[in-house]
Amino acid sequence: MKISVEGIGEFELSDNSPLILLLDKIKELNPKKSLPVAFLTPSGEILDWHTPINSTAPSLSLKPLYPEDKEALLVLRHTASHVLAQAVKELFPKAKLGIGPAIDEGFYYDIAYERPFTEEDLVKIEEKVKEIINKDLPLKREELSKEEAKALFQNLNEDFKLELIDEIPEDKVSVYRQGDFVDLCRGPHVLSTGEIKAIKLLSVSGAYWKGDEKNPMLWRIYGTAFFKEEDLSAYLNFLEEVKKRDHRRLGKELELFTIEEDIGPGLVIWLPKGAIVRRIIEDFWKDEHLKRGYQLLYTPHVALLDLWKTSGHLDFYRENMFPPMELENRAYQLKPMNCPFHIYVYNQKRRSYRELPLRFCELGTVYRFERSGVLHGLLRVRGFTQDDAHIFCREDQLQEELVKVLELVIYFLKLFGFEEYKVYLSTRPEKYVGDERRWDLAESSLQSALQTLGLPYEIDPGEGVFYGPKIDLKIRDVLGRDWQCSTVQVDFNLPERFDLVYVGEDNQFHRPIMIHRALLGSLERFLGVLIEHYAGAFPFWLAPVQIKVLTIKDSVIPYAETVSSRLKSLGFRVEDDFRPEKLNYKIRQAQLEKVPYMIILGEKEMETGTVSLRSRKGEHLNNITLDEAIERFQSEAHPLFGAS
Repeated sequence: MKISVEGIGEFELSDNSPLILLLDKIKELNPKKSLPVAFLTPSGEILDWHTPINSTAPSLSLKPLYPEDKEALLVLRHTASHVLAQAVKELFPKAKLGIGPAIDEGFYYDIAYERPFTEEDLVKIEEKVKEIINKDLPLKREELSKEEAKALFQNLNEDFKLELIDEIPEDKVSVYRQGDFVDLCRGPHVLSTGEIKAIKLLSVSGAYWKGDEKNPMLWRIYGTAFFKEEDLSAYLNFLEEVKKRDHRRLGKELELFTIEEDIGPGLVIWLPKGAIVRRIIEDFWKDEHLKRGYQLLYTPHVALLDLWKTSGHLDFYRENMFPPMELENRAYQLKPMNCPFHIYVYNQKRRSYRELPLRFCELGTVYRFERSGVLHGLLRVRGFTQDDAHIFCREDQLQEELVKVLELVIYFLKLFGFEEYKVYLSTRPEKYVGDERRWDLAESSLQSALQTLGLPYEIDPGEGVFYGPKIDLKIRDVLGRDWQCSTVQVDFNLPERFDLVYVGEDNQFHRPIMIHRALLGSLERFLGVLIEHYAGAFPFWLAPVQIKVLTIKDSVIPYAETVSSRLKSLGFRVEDDFRPEKLNYKIRQAQLEKVPYMIILGEKEMETGTVSLRSRKGEHLNNITLDEAIERFQSEAHPLFGAS
């Protein structure tokens, strides 16, 4: 077989032979003076040096992967997970191994042990990991029959590996060895453990085997690895910045929200300051929708179980729904979605083609049963408020409505400071409802809407939902992290299930198309992202407290009250700190609370009728008039919100 390696040369290799047979030749020809870490096939498969080449084609083109390539980092981290497993087995021989994949930010290994691993254990394991790396152990791949593999792992007392072998459909399995350690694995891996130049174990958490809470609890050890020490240092600095911005910590420190175990996991209580931020967003959201022809709805938090049978949620979504409750011999269900209610509003009367499009919107609180292991502050909760809307339109209106929705999405994202986002168009999956003509229409309409607005996008083939194609937008925060928030979905299923119709121009009944859309996703998740994006230091227009009035002496309190009243009358959110504390203490407190501005008042300011202004960034403006201060505040108030 002819093997063509991009940028290096062409080679002959027998079928079912590993690339390592070409190692010496590639060393001679490689102009980069460094060996590839692995190779990428045209289909996107990563091959390591040990993988046998099986192809019916007479030739194969490969792209070499070097340390600077993202895919190469995944290969390195996969090997790092094996080194971690080897270290654990050497230190804790009774431990049993689960799985250990590479992930975007590093790797992990799920391990069963009689107790959780401690921070002290993690230190010892990392020392052992580095010892194994320094030995520069070569990795070797072997193919075994399933019977041979079972005998091997039965002898090693690795019960989870035996379970995995039973699930492999092929007659043969592969294992990788490094020194005395062996693991069930498809690969790919680097040539030797010594290629891992920088590694750090990060944390331990519990994880059910295969993610099923009915299975045993294992201990998941997370780590990360790089080809260069400086890359590891940069990543650890990034993690420190993430830690500083953690919305759970900031939410508590800034008194924005709380989640209490005594009330229920995943159920959010908005504290006064967080409620102010939420109110600003909600009020603006409602006003903008009303301007754009949406009609505002409020719907119940609970409905008869039969509604969710009709909608199909019981068939497709039952495991994510709270258990039903019995009242007067009838079953009721906390709502996981708002859609059926909006459909019933549509069905209140016979609709004409002249009424369409109908746009219903609601900030509707829904309830979903998320497992306790995945709950995470505001980002993954059990009760949350969707910024939901449903548009009922004719086929000839679909593209125009999609353009308007996308314009509104971009408008909102930019408003809150998100200039970067990725757009994905998910197309028809294998199993779907509706006819092909409508799917083609919906997909082409979504695509045309994106092109009309000049939005770059990626197609995610087959990843649409069963009831229609969709567009997802992932926003990028100040740390370069992507967050899924906005979504636009076309639905053929619910109009069919609820027998939605309108009377057309021909006096015949026609089926409307339904668009589901959320701009922010949910208020809880979006606010969690916002807190981390701004590190809790909200812009002036969004800050729960915009200005703090601080007094130096009690004698100036009457003047301070006058200043404060004037600001409040103009709609600014003001807090007074007239306590008999030292000024530096008050300033420090305001900075910790991330208040954008402090007005500092002493006898000099009172005598001259002026104020001294200090920003949270440390900027000082002494002895300016209150009108000058107000002019500055108004210049920073968001133009869409006025002073508030």
